[in-house]
Amino acid sequence: MESKRVSDTRLVMAQRMTPNDANYLGNVFGGAILALIDLAAASVSTRFARETCVTASFDRVDFLKPVEIGDLVELEGYISFVGRTSMEVIVDVHATNLIHDERRHVNTARVTMVAIRDGRPKEVPRLICETRDEKLRFLEGRLRREVRQERLKENEANRVALHAASDEDLDRLLAFDGPLKLMLSTLS
Repeated sequence: MESKRVSDTRLVMAQRMTPNDANYLGNVFGGAILALIDLAAASVSTRFARETCVTASFDRVDFLKPVEIGDLVELEGYISFVGRTSMEVIVDVHATNLIHDERRHVNTARVTMVAIRDGRPKEVPRLICETRDEKLRFLEGRLRREVRQERLKENEANRVALHAASDEDLDRLLAFDGPLKLMLSTLS
C-alpha cells in the first residue's frame, strides 16, 4: 500500500454562513460548525484512504470565538495520525468578516475516521511525516489514542464499581464533595 505525505492530505473548504445557520443568540449554531467539520474530516480521510470513511469519534472540539451570520467559514483539514484502519484528522476553522476583512481562528477539532469497505474496516496507507511539526502531531495523535484507550478501560471499571455499590455506598458517594474517583477506591 502506497504511503502518503501529510502535505498531500491538506484540504480547504469554505462556506458563507446564512441566517439558516443561526442559534437563538443570533450567532452561528455550534451544530452547523460541527457538521462542516465532519464533512471536512470525511473528505480529507476519504481522499487519503481512497475508501469510504466514517466518523468514529470527535476527540476534542474547542469553540474559541463565536461565528457571525455572514462570515465566510474556512476549514483546513489534514491527517495528523494513522493507525491500521483509522485516521486522526485535525480541522482548523477560521471565520472571516468579509466586509472588514477580519479573519479569526474560531475552532479546532480532532476527528477520528475509519476507512470502510463492504461494511468492514479497511487498512489505510502509512503517513509520511517530513517536518518536525508533522512528527510532533503524529506522536501527539498516537498519545491521544493511547490515553483514550486507557480512559475507556478506567471508565468501564468505575462504572462496574458504581453498579456494584450498595445503597449506603451510593448515598456516601452522593454526599462526598471531593474527587469521586478517589472515593470509588474505598468502596467495599
